[in-house]
Amino acid sequence: MKSIKAIAMILVLAAAAFPQTEKLGMNSFANTNDPILMAVDASLASRQLDHPYLMFVLYMAAKKGNQGITVSRDDVVLVYNGQEFHLPTVKEFRQNYAEEIKDLDFYRHLGKEGIISSWMRVYKFPTHEDFFPPNGQGSSLAVDQGYMYNFVGFNTLLYFKNPGLKRGDTITIKVKDKTDAALTGEVEVTL
Repeated sequence: MKSIKAIAMILVLAAAAFPQTEKLGMNSFANTNDPILMAVDASLASRQLDHPYLMFVLYMAAKKGNQGITVSRDDVVLVYNGQEFHLPTVKEFRQNYAEEIKDLDFYRHLGKEGIISSWMRVYKFPTHEDFFPPNGQGSSLAVDQGYMYNFVGFNTLLYFKNPGLKRGDTITIKVKDKTDAALTGEVEVTL
């Protein structure tokens, strides 16, 4: 009896140690087990692994509807081979990469069926703020943090400097609340 309890405890702890990522199809992934709900569309990144910067589309929302969560752009990281990579500044990104308009145009033609089938279909995502707004007239406002509350989430483009990712690699994208480090979210993405 003790051995069964010990095995059950090990299984529970092992499951808690790894992100509970759901594969949505079409290079989209979601996790609903953390305080910050996350869905990531990696459809463009998986097709452009030779680019110096990789674009992901991130959707976040508060799991508890009555809880406000603020995620700073400094608290968004990509983990690859145990190393954390932070988002570049908008200034650095725009100086070193000139293909964001082309990326967005290509992304608009990719299917969104995978990401739409997740939890995020019941949330509202205002489009007037973004960590990496496209250059141009009528574009979103560049912000340093995203706020989520009730059924209003935050979605943004994420650009990470490519650390040498290859097809089949698995990365983890992690976020945390600006003021409460216990409020986190993470999702594993297989390219």
